[in-house]
Amino acid sequence: MLEKIVIFILFLGPLVFFHELGHFLFARLFGVRVEVFSIGFGPKLFRWKKGDTEYAISLIPLGGYVKMFGDDPFNKDGISEEEKKFSFIHKKKWQRFWIVFGGPLANFILAFFIFFALFLTGEKVPEIKIGNVAKETRFYKLGFRSGDIVNKVNEHLVTSPSDIVLESDGHISSLTVVRLGKKEVVKVDMKPEQFFEEMVNYPPFLLLPIVKSADGNLFIVSKGKGPNIDYSLEELAVEGGHLDIYPIKSIDNETSQPIFDKDAKPVTHLDVTNGLKHALFTNNYFPMDLVVKSVQMKSPADKAGLLAGDIITTVNGKEVNSFDELRGEIQENEGQASLKVIRKGEIKEFNITPDVRTENGVTVKLIGVYSNGIYAAGKYVTTEPMNFFKAIPRSFYRTWDGVVKTFEGFKKLITAEVSLKNIGGPLTIGKVASDSFNTSISYFFQLMALISINLGVINLFPIPVLDGGHIVFLILEAINGGPLSRRKLEIAQQFGLSILLLLMIGALFNDFTRFF
Repeated sequence: MLEKIVIFILFLGPLVFFHELGHFLFARLFGVRVEVFSIGFGPKLFRWKKGDTEYAISLIPLGGYVKMFGDDPFNKDGISEEEKKFSFIHKKKWQRFWIVFGGPLANFILAFFIFFALFLTGEKVPEIKIGNVAKETRFYKLGFRSGDIVNKVNEHLVTSPSDIVLESDGHISSLTVVRLGKKEVVKVDMKPEQFFEEMVNYPPFLLLPIVKSADGNLFIVSKGKGPNIDYSLEELAVEGGHLDIYPIKSIDNETSQPIFDKDAKPVTHLDVTNGLKHALFTNNYFPMDLVVKSVQMKSPADKAGLLAGDIITTVNGKEVNSFDELRGEIQENEGQASLKVIRKGEIKEFNITPDVRTENGVTVKLIGVYSNGIYAAGKYVTTEPMNFFKAIPRSFYRTWDGVVKTFEGFKKLITAEVSLKNIGGPLTIGKVASDSFNTSISYFFQLMALISINLGVINLFPIPVLDGGHIVFLILEAINGGPLSRRKLEIAQQFGLSILLLLMIGALFNDFTRFF
């Protein structure tokens, strides 16, 4: 626990420090006296004074502040003539703009230099992997298959999504992918933006090749010599030929990885000429995502009598090969659904009437079962170090791309294209920081750069009490020839504070429902 707290502080601390440093440096540049420079809110744990400024580290490390002399617009006349040169409110509007904008700007600059350092040294990034590609999809018709790893674009080596944009020169004519260890070339005719719009339909969530026999034992499906989990179940389904089934001892509770004897002998040889799922079902093996992990209490499945461990095989007489197919059949079914399951080697049948709900304007049918499918962990590759002159434009591009994508993300939240449940609070940030740190230092800094961009963008929102709100006040002051009245300013600040509190409460609520 202590380790996670330290990682959280190491992750968030520099973002807050540089944000406040941006305000501080511009204030000093224009001669404004800075009274307090604090990292964190609440009671001050450490404080020291140098010159006119008190520096402090405060208890709550979720932000910070810079207190400037003369920052109250309604005390403008209470400042003496000789002190006006140190007062924020007495500075020119363009100077005040840069002091306010300095915080978000510092976050963008920090992100740029993190990306720059990573490009110079090489970074560990997730491989560009395509998820499950069904036969009826556009990607399948183009020639892509489940688990393809993008290796080259127009004969140029790529290791990250941004490389695809930069190396394609605005048009993709071919992609080289790694498929089951071999390279294949897929001819296409599309812009990189079109490729990404299509690729998001195939998230890289692929199942570990674990199967369950009708009598309840667990096995892995492997390609090559000896037991291994090098390829997901979907990847193994791509190629015909022969595969082997090996026994496993157990599944690790912490890592969800199967534990098996590397010298184990195969118990079954599969001929997958007619498809992997057909070969599995013929030999009484079933993918783990068809195994019920748990049943929601008082749900239709619970009332009908389904239990954890049941293997779902058919819906209304139609064989289902995956949990996604099960969901699809339930969704398309009118009225009652007939499910056949295998329980301890016996076939049982249940008639279930799904609950019908509306989520985000879409009607969904639910029976209340959760899949036992285990997703394969993503793999990472280390990029080659870049030279100084190539790293500079790449860093600018990635920073700008991060800004644009952050704005697009918030636009989708506002227009309800993305649920507010996706907003994360400090617990989510802490988990992301800890997970990235345990993955690699470079991945930790990549996420730090992205969160720095997010922090900069959020602070530019035109909400009173945020930097963006202060910029709006400056614009209104320039238009009206003076600051807003005290009453209007108080109402605006109360409104802005209410919005922030609601967002914070929502984020904390999402954290607690996610982790507890």
